[in-house]
Amino acid sequence: MKKHICLLSVIILFGVTFNQHAFSFGEIPAATLQVASNAGYNTAITSVPRSPVVRVGIGNANFGTYVYSNIGIYGTSDVQIYDNNRLVKSVPAYADVLIKRSSGLYEITFEDGEKVSVFGPVRFTCNSGLLGVKDLKRAGKPALYHGAFELAKYDNNRFNLVNMIEVEEYLKGVVPNEMPVDFGLNALKAQTVAARNYVLSPRVKSSPNYDVVDSVASQVYYGANTEKPLATQAVEETEGVVALYNWDLILAQYSSTAGGYTEDFSLAFSDPNTKEFPSKERPYLKAKADILTQKPLNNDDDAAEFYKSRPDSFDIRSPYYRWEKDWTGQELHDVLQNTLVAQSATGFVKPAFNKGDKLDNLVAINVKRRGESGKIVELEIVTESQNFIVQKELVIRRLFVNKGKALPSANVVFECAQDDYGNIVSVKAYGGGYGHGVGLSQFGAGFMGSELNIPYEKILQHYYTDIVLGTKPVMLSQPNQNVTQNFYTTGKETNLVIDNHSADKTLECVINGKDVTLDIAGALFADKESKLDISKYIKKGRNTITFIAPEALRHGKDKYIKLYVELVKKDDFKYNW
Repeated sequence: MKKHICLLSVIILFGVTFNQHAFSFGEIPAATLQVASNAGYNTAITSVPRSPVVRVGIGNANFGTYVYSNIGIYGTSDVQIYDNNRLVKSVPAYADVLIKRSSGLYEITFEDGEKVSVFGPVRFTCNSGLLGVKDLKRAGKPALYHGAFELAKYDNNRFNLVNMIEVEEYLKGVVPNEMPVDFGLNALKAQTVAARNYVLSPRVKSSPNYDVVDSVASQVYYGANTEKPLATQAVEETEGVVALYNWDLILAQYSSTAGGYTEDFSLAFSDPNTKEFPSKERPYLKAKADILTQKPLNNDDDAAEFYKSRPDSFDIRSPYYRWEKDWTGQELHDVLQNTLVAQSATGFVKPAFNKGDKLDNLVAINVKRRGESGKIVELEIVTESQNFIVQKELVIRRLFVNKGKALPSANVVFECAQDDYGNIVSVKAYGGGYGHGVGLSQFGAGFMGSELNIPYEKILQHYYTDIVLGTKPVMLSQPNQNVTQNFYTTGKETNLVIDNHSADKTLECVINGKDVTLDIAGALFADKESKLDISKYIKKGRNTITFIAPEALRHGKDKYIKLYVELVKKDDFKYNW
C-alpha cells in the first residue's frame, strides 16, 4: 500500500478546522514552526502541535480589560522576539522586554537600553521554558504560559495580548481552576471533557484577535503556574475525547451545584441572537433528578418540600446544596428599586423600570412558572400600583440581591409576611444550588467520582442525556487530504462511525503506526451512519489514527466521508441509591 503522508498533515488533531477557522503551516524561521489561522495571524510556536491551537486573550490583573498600550514580557529561558515572521532578537532568561504601542508602531525596549520600532504583530517564543507577563499574577503566583505570545493590533495605540497554545496544554491550565482537584480523578476527567467541548465548539469569537478569554467569561485559564498533577493526569487520560450528540459536539454546560435536580437548557437560557425565551431545546440538556423516584418540582408545593429539606443527592456535599436568605420588606424594596433598573436593560423585565422611576410598596411575589427542577422561570412582582413580569433565571437571581450578592440560584421558594394593609414586611427565601443548574454539576461529579467510584464516562452520561464519547467528527472531502486524531481510551470496544458519500468501498488508515485498509462498503451512501469495529487495532492508553482520503473524491464535488472514533456508546445511565 502506498502512502505519502506529509508530516505536517498527519499531526493535525481533530481535522483541519477549529472554531470555524482553518489552520495552516507557514515558514519555519529560527527553528520555530509558524502556525497561521485564516484570520491572518501567523504565530510562532516551539514545536509541531499535537492538537489544535487556540488563541486565548489574556486579561489584566482583575480581568477588567484585554486592551493594553504597554506591557512587559519575559521568559524562564531564552526568548525569541519576532516582527511578524522576522526574528528581531533573542534575549536571555528573565530579561524584561518592554513594549509600547503608539502611532501604529510597537516600540520594543530591551534591558541593555536598545530600542527598536516595528509594525508587528510582535510575537514571542520561549523554546525551552515558559513566557511570563511582568507584574501579572494568577492565583497568587507569577502568570506563566506555554505556547507563544502575540501582541495583536487593537488600534493605533493599543493591542491585545494573545496566548497561542495547543488545546491539550490549554486544558491543563483550565481544569484545576474550574474544579478543585480534591474532587478526584473521575470528576476531573468529566470536567476536562466538558472544558474540551467548550473550547473546540464553533462559536462567535470573543474578539477578531482571539477565540476565548482567560476569565469566567469563557473558562478560567490561569496558565502553567497553576497546573496540578492530578488535573494534568485527567487531561492526558482523556486526550482527544469529546461528548457528541448526533455528530455534533454538545454544548457542555456545567455549574457548581445543581441542588439535586438539573434543569432543561431551554428554561434557563435565552437565544443568544434573537433573545427568545424560553430558548430552543438542546435534547442532551434535559432536567434530571439525582433521585430516580423524585417527582418533578414544577409547582410551589413540591418545590418547597424539596428545597426546605435535604434529600439524598449527588450534590449533598456542596456548601450551597441548601441555603436561606432573609429581607425585611423595606430592605427588599430598596434592593429592587436599584436592581429593577439594571435588569430592565436585559429586556426580561416588563414593563421596564427606568432610572428615576419610583417603586411602590411591595404587595406580593408570585411565581408564574417553574421548570422541572423547581427553578423559577417567570415571576411577578406586585406593588400597590405596579406589576412587573420577570423571566430568566439569571435575571431573577440578580434582582433579589442579599447582602450585596445575587441569589446563588433560581431554585428558590419565597415566603412573604404581610401587615394588615397587605404590604410585605418580611421575606424568607429557601433555595438550593449555585449557578444555572444546567448540565454537569461539579459538586455532584465530585461525589459520584470519589465517594461512589462512578467512572467519568458514566458521570457525563448522567448529566448529558443520550450522548456518546469519541473524537471530534471530521470530513474527508478533498483528494490527498489526511487527518490525524490522537485519543486516549481504556475501553475494550472501539468503533469507527462512518457516513460514506464517496464512491470508494475502502478507507486507507495508519493506526498506531500500522497500515490498515478498512472495508467501508456497508456505509456507502447509507441512509444512516454505519459502525465498523476497529478494536483489534486499538491499545489501552494513547492511540493515533490517520485517515487518508480516497482517490474517488476527485470525481465529484458532493462526495465526502464523515467519520469519528466512538469510544463510549450511548447509555441510559441510572444510579440506584
